Amino acid sequence: MAEKGCIKCGSKDAKTKEVAMTGTGLSKMFDVQHNQFVVVYCESCGYSEFYNKQSSTGSNIIDLFFG
Repeated sequence: MAEKGCIKCGSKDAKTKEVAMTGTGLSKMFDVQHNQFVVVYCESCGYSEFYNKQSSTGSNIIDLFFG
């Protein structure tokens, strides 16, 4: 079985971070940040992927990142 790692550099050092972003229209005008995501990023090369926080489960996000 092939070992999994970052799709860009092969590193196995990944971290997660939660971020919120504005949408478009009125939410942008009033700076309402209701779009919440979990970002998984490689500590080695910086490659990042965003996952919708509402549809992601915390325990397998790293597994999604590594494929």
